[in-house]
Amino acid sequence: MIENTKCECGHNNPLGTVLCEHCGRPLDEISDSKEKIDKEMRYEGKARRSLTYQTSIMDQVWNFFSSVKIAIVLIIITLIMSGIGTIFPQEQFIPSSSPDTYYEQTYGTLGKWFYQLGFSDMYSSWWFATLMSMIGISLVICSLDRVIPLYRALKNQKVAKSTVFIERQRISLKENMLEDVPAKIDDLADKLAAKRYHVRREGNTLLAEKGRFSRWGPYINHIGLIIFLVGILLRYLPGWNLDDYVWVQEGQTVRVPQTHYYVKNEGSSIEYYKSTEKSNKGPIVSKYRTKAVLYQKDSAGKLIPLTKKTILVNDPLNYQGLKLYQSDFRSGDLTGIKFSLIDRKTKKNLGVFSVNLSQISESQIYKVGDLRVKIKDYYPDFAIENNVPVTKSQDPNQPAFLFETIEKGKTKGENSLVISGMNFPNPKSNKYDIGLAGFDMVNTAGLMVRVEKSLPIYLIGGIISMIGLVMGFYWQHRRVWIRVQDRILYLGAHTNKNWFALRRELSQIGFSHLVKEIEK
Repeated sequence: MIENTKCECGHNNPLGTVLCEHCGRPLDEISDSKEKIDKEMRYEGKARRSLTYQTSIMDQVWNFFSSVKIAIVLIIITLIMSGIGTIFPQEQFIPSSSPDTYYEQTYGTLGKWFYQLGFSDMYSSWWFATLMSMIGISLVICSLDRVIPLYRALKNQKVAKSTVFIERQRISLKENMLEDVPAKIDDLADKLAAKRYHVRREGNTLLAEKGRFSRWGPYINHIGLIIFLVGILLRYLPGWNLDDYVWVQEGQTVRVPQTHYYVKNEGSSIEYYKSTEKSNKGPIVSKYRTKAVLYQKDSAGKLIPLTKKTILVNDPLNYQGLKLYQSDFRSGDLTGIKFSLIDRKTKKNLGVFSVNLSQISESQIYKVGDLRVKIKDYYPDFAIENNVPVTKSQDPNQPAFLFETIEKGKTKGENSLVISGMNFPNPKSNKYDIGLAGFDMVNTAGLMVRVEKSLPIYLIGGIISMIGLVMGFYWQHRRVWIRVQDRILYLGAHTNKNWFALRRELSQIGFSHLVKEIEK
């Protein structure tokens, strides 16, 4: 930080200023290294808040977020986390209601850690929102820390600059004046104006400038990125944005996640391309189709149909911003099991009853003739652990039932354990056997649920960001200072990039020897 802020010209500069605001003379030790000169000219020698005030907690927070290195680290961390989050599908896209067991069963130990570390629901997590917020704060503070001193310096540019300032520019020259000084200055001003420079003149000094608006390009780009980040953070507001998933079996009506709507699957089908050639890959799918009806409950709790549509891939059901996309399809999902009740003594089939797996409740009773069959316990994914029956998940991978068969006039009956895929030996004293009689299978549609209110914000942010990129990449801020003192002409020129083009322009107005000074 610069302690001495008073220039030799007598002007008192704000604390931390590198170049005098009035004459441009350096306020600290003079160094002719190009790196030093470029650093001085980056913000016109103005003091940045982060380099001036460093005592209070507020200063330290400001300085932390004003660092470009910190911003880059935050972006890299976010990119890495986002990449990890795509290794396995997020919770809303898995065909299971038990993510705590699904990831370990499907993906092994990596899946277990993926779930336990919170990557399975990453984009809705508080820490991911915090990362995005920190990037937004960093963009705002980085911009303010730089754009405010830059704006003040460029707005208050002085035409007459110290000869020390002019000679320190990367492009500079000094030559004796033999002709009439005013006529020479007039001639140079006209030539620079012909090159579309804005020329300001004070006596025997002039400042020619063009392309200043390009200096604001990076900050306009930052504004676009900030707007884009705001659109992302608005996704965390309830009802603003929705990116979820729902599985709906044929004939089933389920609630659309995070909404007050319900969707019914009236039928799902799959079509294949007709092919006359034999292929080892099997038939190729041409179309997935789901006949869906969207409902909403009225004040009495009755479902009222709102709209109906056959959903295809890339042709969603759309209702007031809510979109249901065809995303996945499962054929032959198990929805029910049929059981036969058999008299052990006569081997006679006494009847068949069907269990709907989606509507199983405790103490549910089925009537078979004069007998009653009661479900005492249900294990969707049966397993034995420590000699105790348990279920590994809520998905019907290997359903098992504990039935109680009760004869007429009795309050208690005999117990039978029935496990799909296994012949479990029940007690020999039982009068009745319960066996599998068949399965009820249906197709299931996987629907992606989308509400995208932030889409216009993303579009606006993207357009503004592109405008800033174009401004910064395709235009340059060029300035030429000319001063005649003691019949010596001093010329200095600066640009934020494309130095060769600036040299070429100066050669075209009478300083051709500058083109030969190619920097190594």
